[in-house]
Amino acid sequence: MSADPNTPPAAGEAPITAAGMMLGLRKVSVLMPGIVVFAVAFGAAAAAKGLSLFETLLMSGFVYAGVAQLVSLELWRPEWTWGAIAGIAVVTATVNARMVLQGASLQPWFAKYPKALNAFHLFFFTDANWLIGTRYRAEGGRDLGVLVGAGLALWLVWVIATGGGYMLGALVSDPRRYGIDLVMPIFFAAMIVPLWRGKRGMVPWVVAGLVALVTARLVDGYAFIIVGSLAGAITGAFRDDAA
Repeated sequence: MSADPNTPPAAGEAPITAAGMMLGLRKVSVLMPGIVVFAVAFGAAAAAKGLSLFETLLMSGFVYAGVAQLVSLELWRPEWTWGAIAGIAVVTATVNARMVLQGASLQPWFAKYPKALNAFHLFFFTDANWLIGTRYRAEGGRDLGVLVGAGLALWLVWVIATGGGYMLGALVSDPRRYGIDLVMPIFFAAMIVPLWRGKRGMVPWVVAGLVALVTARLVDGYAFIIVGSLAGAITGAFRDDAA
């Protein structure tokens, strides 16, 4: 195995290293306090909605979709119809659809690794992984262990903290009351800043932001996430083609 996770694996070496996993753990550790609080908030909200501890842990362990889990609880019903199930599926799919674009942006990196390994680490793929992976690869890193280590650590903390939140009840059921909902936006801003590549790269960002804001005003729900992302991606693609 490569001793340096920033060095591409040579022929015959394992495509993932322990050093890379530890690097991923260190990179994601700054986010852990915010993840813990969010998971506690979800666990408390799930308890308030009447879910059992087992159901709550099952959702965090297998759905593992932070914001989408909180959104789904807002739509939770004591009794379910097929229409209600379809509605919650559409909303959560819309919220999580950004992961398609995030995964596609790192596909040139992922494609070099075995499909089984990609299937494993993509289960743990999150916004935090994407930001960490984007910066790491831009700096010349190639060890997929960075994403695996960060993803496993986040998943474990999320599930454990969910259980703690459930047992605490509604103590932190409203994260906005304590400004906790700002943790993720602040983290995103801090991670994205080093990706700045000059004024030329500003245009897709501005387009994505403006389109998302307009969509949020005109359309209820979370369509602004997808519409804004697609607008920014298409703008960036056309500018690259014109270069």
